[in-house]
Amino acid sequence: MSKPYTIRLFVPDGDPSTFKIIDKMNWTGTGLEISREGWAKHKNRNEFEQAGIYILFGYQEGDDLPTLYIGQGDGVRKRIESHEKNKEFWDKALVFVSSNGGLNRAHITWLEWALIQKAQNIGRCRLDNSATPNEPILTESEKADTQEFLNEILSILPLVEVKVFEKAKKIKVSSQPSDIKRNILDTIIVPAQEDGFKDVFIGENCWYAIRIGGGKLKDIKYIAAYQTAPISAVTHFAEVESIEPYGDGEKYKLNFVSSAKAIGPIKYGRAKQGILQSPRYTSYDKLQSAQELMDLFD
Repeated sequence: MSKPYTIRLFVPDGDPSTFKIIDKMNWTGTGLEISREGWAKHKNRNEFEQAGIYILFGYQEGDDLPTLYIGQGDGVRKRIESHEKNKEFWDKALVFVSSNGGLNRAHITWLEWALIQKAQNIGRCRLDNSATPNEPILTESEKADTQEFLNEILSILPLVEVKVFEKAKKIKVSSQPSDIKRNILDTIIVPAQEDGFKDVFIGENCWYAIRIGGGKLKDIKYIAAYQTAPISAVTHFAEVESIEPYGDGEKYKLNFVSSAKAIGPIKYGRAKQGILQSPRYTSYDKLQSAQELMDLFD
């Protein structure tokens, strides 16, 4: 059963975008969030001389999933200093050390191993780690204490916008028909290039990464694919079984009930240029009767 807890944030230089110290009541650890830009200013703090675990976080160009590097060191400063020169993807680093000097090499190696395992199992990020360490041997009591330290880290990370260690919670889509009288926009039309359409929409029976406003999530029941030029038409649709967060941002993955079905095609027709550069909403009834794109949105 989840327990309530208190997190305290301290911003030493008054700029929360560059450096924060994270403290949790009744915890023997300290967390630090530091931006890449703030590293040069704050890297000489005593906390970075200690043994600890760190997570580098950022995005590779063109990737919807964040990239992480998980590491550890007897003194994390030297490790992050090296990564500043050799790894371009990261925008911020999360560092966790003991507030009483209680972490040793075995503890931090176990934490590194456990975080890598969890990230791989959850699958909401890309890992920049080239190798996965073996689980280090700890005594029963050491493992229990280190597991508790890990639990504290995992409770803090979502509060600093790192959610990739949490299992995505699927939103089950209702099978009840939409209330036509309320004109609910229950269908999302997504632009799809040839490779993505064939590999994902048809091949995986899902679609990602879609930005959907929170107020729309409860209404979505169907998804349709607009194949970009040279086809330039809506050609397939599918019933949505569930919706789940994708990656670490406000984007979602839609899972289909079954394989997509052919429709139309609903041709571009008199639509204005750029009308489907991003997802748009319509109703299932309009999708079934439309002859061209503007019939979906009139």
